[in-house]
Amino acid sequence: MTTTESVYKNRFSGKVAIITGAGSGIGKATITRFVEEGGTAVGVDVIADRLTALASELSGKGYSIATVAGDLMDDQTIARAVDAAGPVVDILINNAGIMDDFVPLAELDDALWHKVIGVNLESVMKLSRAVIPGMVARGKGAIVTTASAATFKSGIAGSAYVTSKHGVAGLAQSIASIYGPQGIRSNAVAPGAVATNIMDQTKVPRGVANMQALGANMANIGTIGTSEQLAAAILFLASDDASYINGVVLPVDGGWVAR
Repeated sequence: MTTTESVYKNRFSGKVAIITGAGSGIGKATITRFVEEGGTAVGVDVIADRLTALASELSGKGYSIATVAGDLMDDQTIARAVDAAGPVVDILINNAGIMDDFVPLAELDDALWHKVIGVNLESVMKLSRAVIPGMVARGKGAIVTTASAATFKSGIAGSAYVTSKHGVAGLAQSIASIYGPQGIRSNAVAPGAVATNIMDQTKVPRGVANMQALGANMANIGTIGTSEQLAAAILFLASDDASYINGVVLPVDGGWVAR
């Protein structure tokens, strides 16, 4: 057993979490570590096969999760996720997100705008709104949202994506300000270049070229990040180890924002 395992094995014992974007990348790493550290989790993802594979993989390790497959732009998906968690949701991790192919505002159509804002921002609002009353009633709870380095450096993506990530950072801090006195902590992480499936969503030549250029220059510690590194930061903010941290947007980017 490693030192990390011995320290954190039961960190989330008795805790129930909803984790979105759980089928791959940061979400998969987060939900895997969460259950390994004793928690009970509901994984949400738009691709059902990813959830099936994840549940099977975790079962092989002796863990189980509840899964909800569906689009977070559908209110029924959000309702099913909350129902699957049961009467108590201790932790909400809003991780699901999509890219926008670096489309600038003058070329942005309404369909892409609504899709990116819907998944990246509106679903965060709706899921947070759904779990906050129960957290308030119990006087405790933690919400962690995945923002982006685009929260600080607006030139690294298209207009819809950048707007959505500014929005989730502001929403996370608004929740912290309003509900902190009632025992709810709300924080965000701002990933830089991370090897995840979100890269696969960038298909157009302009987007691919921009993504490659950014990936080569974003970190200043010699490499892009891993999903596991982001999961470690997310779960720190979700845990009681961060009990005095509320309303932060934490860059997890290898020092890129600090440049």
